[in-house]
Amino acid sequence: MDPLDNPYRPGAGTPPPALLGRDQLIDAFGITVRRAVSGRPGKSLMPIGLRGVGKTVLLNRFGDIGREAGMKAAFIEAPETGDFRTLLAVRIRKILLELERSGTTRAALRALRVLKTFTLQLPDGSRLAIDVDALAGEADSGDLASDFTDLLVATGEAAKDRSAGLLLSIDEVQYLRSEELGALISAVHRTTQLSLPVVLVGAGLPQLPGLAGEAKSYAERLFDFPMIGSLTKDDASAALAIPAQERNVDFTDEALALLVAESQGYPYFLQEWGYHVWNDAGETPISEDDVTSVRPVVLDQLDRNFFLVRADRLTPRERDYLRAMAELGPGPHRSGDIASMLGVKVESVAPRRSQLIAKGMIFSPAHGDTAFTVPLFDDYLRRTMSRWQRPKGGR
Repeated sequence: MDPLDNPYRPGAGTPPPALLGRDQLIDAFGITVRRAVSGRPGKSLMPIGLRGVGKTVLLNRFGDIGREAGMKAAFIEAPETGDFRTLLAVRIRKILLELERSGTTRAALRALRVLKTFTLQLPDGSRLAIDVDALAGEADSGDLASDFTDLLVATGEAAKDRSAGLLLSIDEVQYLRSEELGALISAVHRTTQLSLPVVLVGAGLPQLPGLAGEAKSYAERLFDFPMIGSLTKDDASAALAIPAQERNVDFTDEALALLVAESQGYPYFLQEWGYHVWNDAGETPISEDDVTSVRPVVLDQLDRNFFLVRADRLTPRERDYLRAMAELGPGPHRSGDIASMLGVKVESVAPRRSQLIAKGMIFSPAHGDTAFTVPLFDDYLRRTMSRWQRPKGGR
């Protein structure tokens, strides 16, 4: 097939040619933002899931829905290192300036003054260009929760004054420090109490509900945490077949079944397989043999570009821990079983487990259980065992 016509788009947060299997969630979010703009805000949303299931794609789609409903949308990727406050201030400034261009109102001017005050507290000492005087007594307490609340309330009031709303989309929420996450939850809680048109949608790894609950005990009443997983067999097949059919190319049923099995229905893997099968196939329909012949190329691409970039961030001791998990199978696994595989006491590997959770490599689906956040990572580790030192005595 002509590579220039290839419809598949493997990438980080790259929208697929056909977004399938998420209709119910997308429809529900549309209701959420329309109710918020009309003065009836409800629960905000934090979709969770493994790597490569399309959480960032959903956030971007939610941004489109929010703007269509009259919201001003801000997208932030939470930093693994660095301070979230500066990123938030930059995005809020852009939104307030957009509101001001529609005609300065008292609420918009006040929000800009509150933002100016907030920026005087930025930890790196940076200053944003905001041509108003700071408003003393607002967002200057030094308490992060209070200052976040002052800022989001003022911005929500400015948006409401323009019959608009504020949609704050945050990716990789698990990387926020506990203090930052708690402050953000407190601020959204207050805007909801005041019936301001503010919606937070934050995507993250499966440990996010636990992190949110630890930051603020009422988080489960303020947010829904829908689990985003792999696609059903029908949706996964359609995600491959529909874009091809639009270019007058078909797959045999056997080829589609094999592609779904190899990818296990994970959206990113579907795009990677579809991309390489398209480029390798000579004619339509794409056959099971076409899929089989391209398998070494796809696995090599995944190993070098999807898996290795994560494995390279690990210390030797962390690699030992993950190798032990891989030898046990897909998971989840009990912490004691992993320790036994390493030949050490469970207490001695607890720090390693915590470090791997902080790096976003594993999570705890239940107390004492451990699972990979990266789909098929155990397969990758077993494929590449020769590169990894066998764990001995917890070294």
